[in-house]
Amino acid sequence: MRVLAVLYFSKRYEGFEARTVDQIRLALKRARVAGARTMNVADILAKSGYLVDTPGTEGSKRLWRLTASGEDEVRSALQLPAAEPEIEHDVATLQALLPKIGDVDAREFIEEGIRCLQVGALRACVVFLWSGAMRLLHESAWSLGGAKVNAAIQRHDPKSRKLSSSDDFAYVKDKTTLLALQDLGLLDKGQRSALEEGLGLRNRSSHPTKYRPGVKKASSFIEDLIGIVFT
Repeated sequence: MRVLAVLYFSKRYEGFEARTVDQIRLALKRARVAGARTMNVADILAKSGYLVDTPGTEGSKRLWRLTASGEDEVRSALQLPAAEPEIEHDVATLQALLPKIGDVDAREFIEEGIRCLQVGALRACVVFLWSGAMRLLHESAWSLGGAKVNAAIQRHDPKSRKLSSSDDFAYVKDKTTLLALQDLGLLDKGQRSALEEGLGLRNRSSHPTKYRPGVKKASSFIEDLIGIVFT
């Protein structure tokens, strides 16, 4: 089961559809599985029957992946929740976008959001993805020049402190920032409205209440961030 579990987690959490025997053994070693060095991984896979198949090769090495029955078997053995198609789709979409995110801080927030999404921690996912999105928006706004940014913020919050760098957005309310971004031409009214709805979800998710967003709510939030900010 440990070998099959590697295939499951490699696909679900690392985005690898299939793995070679050597890659599976390396993952077992990293997880400090007892006996991983001498484990006959190839024999275990060959005897796993309908739980695995081989989609091809990587160089001269055979690739192995779980079948749908294999995934069900791993989830049952490890008492994992059933796969959610919407979550799987959102994870794959976000992972594909990561290489295009140039800002390191934003990318790390998004990576943490993806990890939370993969294990069903939807409230944490919402908070991390929102932080990544706002980081990108802050940088886009600041690229227009501090004078323009400060003028736009002051228009909606005259008491706001003057920003001297993009990091100073930490002192500005997100709602004020969104209004300023519309003034700066970085968002239109519809986009700003959608992000304000996302801000509401982020606030409900971060406060110590009994509120828990469902899969559909989280997926809709993610769809808006992808369409408006991440692409």
